[in-house]
Amino acid sequence: MDVTVTTAELAGAASALVKLVPGKLIDPVLAGLLITATPEGVALAANDRERAVRVHRNAVVHTEGRVLVPAKPLADTLRALEQEQVRLVVEGSKLAIRAPGARYALPLLDADVHPGVGAAPAVAGTVDGGLFASALATTVLAASRDDALPMFTGVRVRSEDDRLIMVATDRYQMALASLPWHARGEVDALVPASLLNELARQLPAGEVTVHADRDRFGLGWRGALATTAVLDGSFLHESKIHLSDVDTVVTTDADALAGAVRRVGLYTDARGVLLVEIGDGEIRLRGADSKAGEAEESVKAGVDGGRTGQAYQSRFLTDALRCFGGKEVRMEIQPGMRATVFSAVEPTEPTVRYVVMPMLPPK
Repeated sequence: MDVTVTTAELAGAASALVKLVPGKLIDPVLAGLLITATPEGVALAANDRERAVRVHRNAVVHTEGRVLVPAKPLADTLRALEQEQVRLVVEGSKLAIRAPGARYALPLLDADVHPGVGAAPAVAGTVDGGLFASALATTVLAASRDDALPMFTGVRVRSEDDRLIMVATDRYQMALASLPWHARGEVDALVPASLLNELARQLPAGEVTVHADRDRFGLGWRGALATTAVLDGSFLHESKIHLSDVDTVVTTDADALAGAVRRVGLYTDARGVLLVEIGDGEIRLRGADSKAGEAEESVKAGVDGGRTGQAYQSRFLTDALRCFGGKEVRMEIQPGMRATVFSAVEPTEPTVRYVVMPMLPPK
């Protein structure tokens, strides 16, 4: 194999694959990056038998071929180069990375035992990449990071007519987002949130194709394809949330409230719980800890309903308010230990709701 390619494009592709498929270090083959050169250009692929990603880039192909090399060293080397173009050429048992005045060489792994990237699942529909990335960035915040409960570590992505809906929860908070899409079929899959979190950073603003079948979920865009095995997520549905007892509705500036939460949160107990009191035209935050001290801060707000007070984990409030940055946010508060729902006063696409469960107040 012998190809010449733009360094920045190849470095971006290699770095993207390393982030999307971190690799299983106990198996050097699955931690490798498969490079295939054809007359159409060069394709980079990674597969750890759960996730599979393929990215195509334009290149001048002098000699076709296919090689497997360690993924991270390749990505790190390409990212460090300053030369505009780079040449990849097989030299014996190594892949040489050549640039003006420099040469680096990586060992070749056994490409014949690498699983490659198979065909994508059937196309379920298309969606705007920018809106989809925004919706994903919101919902992954509520997914659990505890691998001991895998059913809560994913985002349920499902279609309902002309809307694509995403739901995630860790049992204490829930994020819901929906956006328009062009359906060609149906999708209902619980997708690992860690993958979607990275995809949210990489999806372009143009059209993104959604692929799905019974066992796999995938996204395709601009010569790239990412697929993953799915979890069992049929249990996860927003209908579990009941809002029949809302007695107080508060509207305020999301950024102002988020700043107050961040500052008062420095003075919370070991659980990170702060008290939110609703008064006449304001939200008052209180935090206290025997070691850190105590804090109190008020934020102007519109209040419809009686005075009330709830305690929340500050990090849950921070995650919820982050979804509404630059907007007016509505809080629908229920009495007792029932959920509080955050939403935009003037919703835009994607539409977002964020649900936070109250905690026992600090003693």
